[in-house]
Amino acid sequence: MNLPGLAFALLGLIWGSNFIFMHWASAWITPLQIVQLRVFFGFIPLLIIGLWQGVFRREHWRYTPHFVVMALLATVLYYWAYAAGTALLLSGISGVISGCIPLFSFIVAAIFLRHEPITPRKLLGVSLGLVGVLMIARPWQAMAIDQHGLWLMIAGSLCIGVSFVYTKKFLSDLPIPALALVNYQMGAALIILLVPGGFDSMMNITASSKALLGLVIGLGILGTGVAYFIYYYLVRSLGAVTASSVTYIPPVIALLIGYFFAGEPIGSVEIVSTLLIFLGVWLLQSGRKTSAP
Repeated sequence: MNLPGLAFALLGLIWGSNFIFMHWASAWITPLQIVQLRVFFGFIPLLIIGLWQGVFRREHWRYTPHFVVMALLATVLYYWAYAAGTALLLSGISGVISGCIPLFSFIVAAIFLRHEPITPRKLLGVSLGLVGVLMIARPWQAMAIDQHGLWLMIAGSLCIGVSFVYTKKFLSDLPIPALALVNYQMGAALIILLVPGGFDSMMNITASSKALLGLVIGLGILGTGVAYFIYYYLVRSLGAVTASSVTYIPPVIALLIGYFFAGEPIGSVEIVSTLLIFLGVWLLQSGRKTSAP
């Protein structure tokens, strides 16, 4: 396997493992504290690489309002909603729901950008993906999953979906390297996360070495810092469309990790839901390829 292929598989594995790490950490600290530590430890390697490559420029500061918006959408709210949702759900279920991010991105783009025609194929893809989410939620059953957790995961997916559209509209044409953009975004998020009182009882995480290592290394250094670096490498090496297809991997990884390491059940509903979400995303991605000039 070549280097881009290895990077592709590694990114899918890293993102897929994020949910079990969030689930472990949620037993000791709050979702806000999970995000604070995740962003802090994820920002460190990005900042070091950015300084090493000399990507920062004073003239970039004029775009600070855009960096703040992206910090809220693609980091603070997105990470918090996922951490809070995963605390209420099985980690594998959270991972499956996260597979809907491309569906929400398409819906938001279709409403606000209208840069791609809405075809029957794409409508079918969105419909299948939403049916997959509905099957996971099972609101018609008395033993349905926690609906609050479900809506938190959907809100997080919507936030990151809106952030893609915002990037396309306001940031994609700016003469700023991607590494600099993500550093500005994470730095602004870290400042926003300096919430008074948000650090109370944060040291509870040290009571569990498993949760602590999972948060610092798994969520922070790997799941945030290294993952961003690999993703931008894949975009340069494989192209944006191919790189974005890495979102197929995390739901499967999350389900398998939940099953083998946390004893979470995998039933036919979870399998069918995952397949429906995959099929919906595939219809959107393949439709995007065929419609591109």
